[in-house]
Amino acid sequence: MDAPNIGFMNILKPLPLTADPALEEIARQQLHDAAMQFLTEAFAEALVSGIDADFFAQAALRAAMVHLTHEIGVENTAHLAEGLPARIRNGEFSLAPRH
Repeated sequence: MDAPNIGFMNILKPLPLTADPALEEIARQQLHDAAMQFLTEAFAEALVSGIDADFFAQAALRAAMVHLTHEIGVENTAHLAEGLPARIRNGEFSLAPRH
């Protein structure tokens, strides 16, 4: 049986933000931006402390997968991970601008 077609945001528990979809999207983007800022700062701090960037990145991925497995379950996490190769190839995680 194929895994259900669920996007990343649909797997995660909904946030009780607001009844207005436009405002909810803005709030989600602000939360995403804040989370990315925390991760960027932690990454920079690890580098300054002498931790290899590859080690930190792999540890961050593992921590994310452990968290997701706990929160949304093994199958949903596996389904999410199955979509990563295409997203990587499409440049979703690239620092270079997309054309």
